[in-house]
Amino acid sequence: MIYTTRTTLTHLPQTHRVVVRLRHYFKNMLCPDLHPPAAVRGMQQLDRAAFSKTIKVPHLLVPKDKNLNEVCRSIKKYLLKMERYKPVITEEYKITLHPMAVQKWEDLADVKLEKLDIGSEALVWQEIQLCYDNWKYDEILKAVLPEDKEALSSFSKIGHIIHLNLKDHLLPYKQLIGEVMCDKIADCRTVVNKSLSIDNTYRNFQMELLCGEPNYQVSVKENGCLFQFDFSKVYWNPRLSTEHEKIVKMLNKHDVLYDLYAGVGPFTVPAARKGCEVLANDLNPDSYQALVTNCALNRVSKNVTCHNKDAVEFIKHELKQAFLTKCADKCFLGEMHITMNLPAMAVEHLVHFPGLLKSEDIVLHKKPLVHVYCFAKGVEDKKQIARELVERWLGMEVEDMLKEIAFVRNVAPNKDMMRVSFYLTEDLLFGRTTSKKRPLDEELRLSDLSKRPSNKMKDQRKQLAKKAKNVFSVSQAKKKDLKKTKEVSSTLKKIKVQDKREKVDQKFQDLHAQIVTKKAPKPAPKPLPAKNKNKPDTKKIEADLNVMQM
Repeated sequence: MIYTTRTTLTHLPQTHRVVVRLRHYFKNMLCPDLHPPAAVRGMQQLDRAAFSKTIKVPHLLVPKDKNLNEVCRSIKKYLLKMERYKPVITEEYKITLHPMAVQKWEDLADVKLEKLDIGSEALVWQEIQLCYDNWKYDEILKAVLPEDKEALSSFSKIGHIIHLNLKDHLLPYKQLIGEVMCDKIADCRTVVNKSLSIDNTYRNFQMELLCGEPNYQVSVKENGCLFQFDFSKVYWNPRLSTEHEKIVKMLNKHDVLYDLYAGVGPFTVPAARKGCEVLANDLNPDSYQALVTNCALNRVSKNVTCHNKDAVEFIKHELKQAFLTKCADKCFLGEMHITMNLPAMAVEHLVHFPGLLKSEDIVLHKKPLVHVYCFAKGVEDKKQIARELVERWLGMEVEDMLKEIAFVRNVAPNKDMMRVSFYLTEDLLFGRTTSKKRPLDEELRLSDLSKRPSNKMKDQRKQLAKKAKNVFSVSQAKKKDLKKTKEVSSTLKKIKVQDKREKVDQKFQDLHAQIVTKKAPKPAPKPLPAKNKNKPDTKKIEADLNVMQM
C-alpha cells in the first residue's frame, strides 16, 4: 500500500484511510512514469542509487496571498501521493498533482478554482526527482524480480522478525529481498528464510538469516495476551490467531482444557485468563520453558499445570487421571475440551483414546470434546478427507459423535489444514464400541496379509498347472495344417534345480527343438501374364513407313 502524508488523512477514520491509500496505490500502478526504472529488472545486489529517476508532473502554483490550506482541501483528490513524498511545498506555495488525474486545466473544472481567483496560468509542468525511498517494498520487488514468475506473495511478521518462505526461483534474490524488507517494513530488524521443513518432533525449522541482527527473542501480542519466546527454537504461526480465538470463544469460565501440544501457550494462556483450568503439555523443552514464562507473564499460573513429556504418555497418564478426577467430582459442572494442534501427526495419537478407561469403574458425566487438527490433501471434498482420516485412526465412525469439521487455512495447492471436533463417548473410552471399522494400524497389517495368496488359490494354481502340463498349442499354423494338440514328451521334468545353469539352458534348447511346429507351405507364386500373341511387330512397321516416305 502507498502511505500518504499524515497531515492530509489524520481527520479520517482508520478504515477510510486504508481505502484512500489503496486508491492512490492502484492509481500509481497505472502510471508508468511513477514506476521504478526499468533498468533495475534482474538486480540481485541492492543498488539504491539505481532507483533514482526524474519525471515531469503537473504543479499548481498558488498565489501567496491565497489561503493554501483552503486550496489543498479543494484539490486533495488530485494530489500526488507517494511514499515519503510531500505533495504540498508550503514555502513555495506549490502543490504537486497526479499526472494521471490532471493533464490539462479542464481536468480541474469541478474544483472551481476561479472562485479562489486562480487561473489556468497557475497549472505548470515541472520536474521532480524520485528515488529508492519513494517506493514501498512490493513496488521495489515487482520492479526487480522476474516478470514471468511468481513474485513474493506473503510473509509473516513475528515481533521484529520477518519470516519468509522463498521458492526456488527467488533464492538468487534472497539477499536483496532481505535488505528491502529491512528498509521498508516498520520495526523490522531481522529477516529470515525458512530453509528446511518443520521438524515433526519439536515443530521448529532451520532458518537462514538474510538481513539484520541475529536476535530471535521476540515479544508478540495475540488475543489480548503477551507472549515471549525464541522464534528459532519454538513453533509460532501468526496465521493461526483466528483459530486460537475461535477455540477460546467456545470455552466458559469453569471449563477444563487439556492442551496436548501447547507450544508457547496460544490456547493455554487466553483460556486460563478466561477462568478455565488448563493442563498443558509440550515435548519441546524450549516451548515448555516459554509456556511457563508466558503463564507467569500473564498472571495465570494458578490456573495452569504445565508438563514436558510425550503426548502419548500424557494421554495415558495425566489425561486419564484428569478424566477420573473430574468424573468423581460431583461439583464439576463445566465442559472438558482437548486440543490437538499438531496437524502433521495428531491423528496418529487418536488410537490411544479407545479403551483408555476400560478397566475403570466410573460414570462419565461429561463427554470430552476433542479438537484435532490435520492436513487434508487432495482435490476432493476436504471435510470428507479429514473425517475419513480421523475415523481410520480412531477405529470407528464419528457420525454420531461429530460436532464440527472446519477449514482452518490453505497450506499449499490441494492441501488444507482442517479441524475435526468430536465427542469422546462412554463406549469409546470404555472400549465397548461395536463399530465395524478397524484401526488404521490393523488395516495396514491386514492389507499386507491380503497381498499373500491364500491356500485355496495355491491349490487352484497347482491343479491348473497339473492339467496343462506338457501341452502346447500352435497358434500360427494355418487351418489346413492345424492338428489336435497332444502331449509332447520331454525331459524337462528330469532337470534338477541343483544342475548348473549351462546344463539347464542346453535342456531347454533340446526341448524347444522337439516342439518346433511345421511351417506352413509358402503359396505358389502367381504366373506372369502371357504375352499378347497379336502384338504388332514395330520393326516391320518402321520399315514400311520408310518405304512410303521414299
